Amino acid sequence: MATTLTPPLSPPLSLKPGTSWADAWQRCLTVAPEAFHDDRVLNLWDTRWQADGRALAATSPVDGGPIAGPPRLDAATAQRAVRASLDQHRAWRHVPLAERRARVSATLDALTEHRELLALLLVHEIGKPWRLAQADVDRAIDGVRWYVDGIEDMLDGRAPLDGPVSNIASWNYPMSVLVHAMLVQALAGNAVIAKAPTDGGLSCLTLACALAAREGIPATLVSGSGSELSAPLVRAPEIGCVSFVGGRDTGARIATAVADLGKRHILEQEGLNTWGIWNFTDWDSLTAVIPKLFDYGKQRCTAYPRFVVQRSAFAEFLSAYLPAVRSVRVGHPLAVADPADPLPELDFGPLINAAKAKELTDQVAEAIDRGAVPLHRGSLADAPLLPGQDTGAYVAPVTLLGPPPSSPLHHAEPFGPVDTIVLVDTEAELLAAMNASNGALVATLSTDDPETYERLSPQIRAFKVGRGKPRSRGDREELFGGFGASWRGAFVGGDLLVKAVTEGPAGERLPGNFPDYQLNA
Repeated sequence: MATTLTPPLSPPLSLKPGTSWADAWQRCLTVAPEAFHDDRVLNLWDTRWQADGRALAATSPVDGGPIAGPPRLDAATAQRAVRASLDQHRAWRHVPLAERRARVSATLDALTEHRELLALLLVHEIGKPWRLAQADVDRAIDGVRWYVDGIEDMLDGRAPLDGPVSNIASWNYPMSVLVHAMLVQALAGNAVIAKAPTDGGLSCLTLACALAAREGIPATLVSGSGSELSAPLVRAPEIGCVSFVGGRDTGARIATAVADLGKRHILEQEGLNTWGIWNFTDWDSLTAVIPKLFDYGKQRCTAYPRFVVQRSAFAEFLSAYLPAVRSVRVGHPLAVADPADPLPELDFGPLINAAKAKELTDQVAEAIDRGAVPLHRGSLADAPLLPGQDTGAYVAPVTLLGPPPSSPLHHAEPFGPVDTIVLVDTEAELLAAMNASNGALVATLSTDDPETYERLSPQIRAFKVGRGKPRSRGDREELFGGFGASWRGAFVGGDLLVKAVTEGPAGERLPGNFPDYQLNA
């Protein structure tokens, strides 16, 4: 009689030793006791870490467990912090460049020393997989070093602003966007203020600011609601420049405020970044790039959530796309089978919180009810997760064909792992669909014919347009901005970031999108 053997079950996954939130928090208390007290973080203003504000509860998107929440200030206290920052600014702007370079360089050395702790905080606070969390820290450090090496030429004939730079940024890139910008702004001679993102990244940002403050960088870090802190951080006369990264609704309100005040501004806003397919046959190259487009669950301003596909090529597109999207890896960023195993290689983990996951899931369901066709619906059934863990913030990849015009997924960036596909028959339809959001940060057109690309790409309303390859925000000398409603104010990147936060010759017109002019870089 034959015996059927049942394969052994895989052992349940467990948290890799040394990576728990308690472990990370204890390391923060040891590394920067001035900024982390018992179970809360502090605000940094008037050169001191202060135990003020009302600390809110917060949970990690990774497993729903408690983490440190923001100590939210009221408007009056935030205004005092801004006035103190102006005092720092008036002193710092006269510090010789050689000393500013030395202090920023020392900060970068400290960030490098604590690179792994900063990355671990990002995993817990915003759900980044280990590889992407490390990359966020590394991009900040490497990017600022590039400015340290070349800052003399960039500052030739320029002076710091009259007041500090106020930074209000989203939660998804605390290091490579926010800390990077703050250190370059300080290197250029400005005091810097940052509002801690409400949804995540607080402890990582606090640790980075603690390391910078030790080296004498004139940094202010405060937490609070947008409604409370808008007046002091945007409208206050002490502010020399407002730098914002986030959504269009908030960006539009800030744009109105700074325009009324004539204030220097950098407002990076979202757009629906699109990938067009027209007279294209190199399907293997597309298959290879699709999983990379799901990095961090498409929770980034340069994600590509929309494919605009020539109808006659739709069958070939699906044959290239579907196997690729099925290979996307999602799971718990710190779960391992054996304590000695390295942390898992994932494309993404959770979304920023359970509320965002529910919102996106509801939008998908509504779009399907109104006629969208689900081409792919991933599952968490085989995802590497801990036994019994909270999975409320996790969403598997979804692909929809033909989102209805009434759906937010038709015209807005989902900021999650949802792809939508629109079919077109003519070049005019292709361009209209690729320009659906009145401006974007990046776009890509895949076509075999170079002449077709050269003819159509200038008509795509994105700051950067790639041919068959994704575009990104870029590092170091690469410039960055947006077209249409995706950007307001000065462009950044390379020497433009320094120009945006310094004063040049009288009558200078900075490249950017301003109320009275638009000037490309």
